[in-house]
Amino acid sequence: MSKTPKTLTPKLVKKLWLAFILLVVMMGVSYIGTTNYFANKHNQETTQRLNADVANHVIAEKFQNASPFLEDGSVNKPLFGDLMHDMMAVNRGIEVYLLNDGGEILYSVVLDPNDKDATKSVSLAPIKSFIADKGEKFILGDDPRNPEEQKIFSAAPYSVDGRNGFVYIVLAGKKFQEVSSTLMGQYFAKLGLGAISLTTVFAALIGLLAIWFLTKNLRVITSTVRRFSEGDLTARIKNPESSDISIFANSFNEMADTITGNIDKMKSVDLLRRELIANVSHDLRTPLAILKGYIETLQMKRDTLSESEKQEYLQITHDNVDKLSKLINQLFEYSKLEAEQVTPVKEPFSITELSHDLIAKFKVLAEQKQIELHIDNPKENNMVFADVSLVERALQNLIENAIKYTEPKGKVTLSLHKKGKNVEINITDTGTGIPVNEQPFIFDRYKQVDESAKKQGSGLGLAIVKKIMELHDTTITVLSKPKEGSSFIFNLPVYQV
Repeated sequence: MSKTPKTLTPKLVKKLWLAFILLVVMMGVSYIGTTNYFANKHNQETTQRLNADVANHVIAEKFQNASPFLEDGSVNKPLFGDLMHDMMAVNRGIEVYLLNDGGEILYSVVLDPNDKDATKSVSLAPIKSFIADKGEKFILGDDPRNPEEQKIFSAAPYSVDGRNGFVYIVLAGKKFQEVSSTLMGQYFAKLGLGAISLTTVFAALIGLLAIWFLTKNLRVITSTVRRFSEGDLTARIKNPESSDISIFANSFNEMADTITGNIDKMKSVDLLRRELIANVSHDLRTPLAILKGYIETLQMKRDTLSESEKQEYLQITHDNVDKLSKLINQLFEYSKLEAEQVTPVKEPFSITELSHDLIAKFKVLAEQKQIELHIDNPKENNMVFADVSLVERALQNLIENAIKYTEPKGKVTLSLHKKGKNVEINITDTGTGIPVNEQPFIFDRYKQVDESAKKQGSGLGLAIVKKIMELHDTTITVLSKPKEGSSFIFNLPVYQV
């Protein structure tokens, strides 16, 4: 029992899995980074809101009984130092700074005089904004120990002994940052490990479902293509518009229709070729048999036949040789046209002069059949742009065909009329006409209205005319009623000087 072929290659599945894993990893990293950012912001805002009044409490409790400045105007370092040590003993994450009204740092126990990175002042804009909003908004201020960073803070103004300034307390100082970074790293390490574990489990399940869902239409298309390649020419992708890859689905259906159409056309061409060979073989056999019979008769009875009989036999032989030669020439001509070996050489010429020449050429034949042959053409000289030899061949076939199927006392007319940018050529006869059901097929190879008419021609004349019209990017139409005659009409472009 043969295994069912896979619709997706392992290489494609690996690529899909790799793309999915990369997507999950990127989502995980983005999730952890986003969580870290917003968790940190939330923690900072919470801390600032809880400690918004710390600076006010310091001023209210400490500056009322003792001044932060000595009599000489210098900072009361023992008082201020004890205050800062007491506060930072309770919360080692805070840093307290005494500022003047210009933002200059007057004193802080955390500042190292030898620290070249530390700043001597802070911006007052965040401090004033914090005081104006009473600490209800999340605002970041300068970090004196790391000027490149912004930290949460609490601030309050003071006015003592004619001196004004601010108590500026950084709520997330250097120690807080160190502890926070360590804990945050551990937290996200645990979070990352847990997230990876859960993501691996769910990613495997979701990945299988996602790949199955994403490749569903691809599997259907692949299966349909395989069926088509194995010989099921009716295989088509159903509802291609609803497919996730509708362009590919529609393209395959169009390609399949084209291939099957070409196959049908090839079968039709092959069938018509066999019919053509069979029919032409019949016509070739007939004149050859006649030729052979009359030649054998002349050989066997040449001493007993009269001169008139010999002349009659020779004329019949001559006529059949002409018929055979004409048939062979038509076969070669049609074969070249069908194989697209003929390229029209278009040039300006007078269709009026060409028509008069052809009418004169067929005049004798028409008189022999007692048929009136004339041209209906305004006096103007109509110039067209086409291949003169091919157009002449088409007109010859149409006039000859009209004379062939017109009874004695009938009439054949070649009309030329200019209509806009074209000249309309119309060959009309009063012959037997063509049944309506036969009209769509008269330009097919070897198609004749009456089977008995095979004695009169090969059935290639109108097929050659149709091919010539196609080379000139135009069409030929027929208007006919049984017993009332037929009209064959085509147009050629007027030559624009």
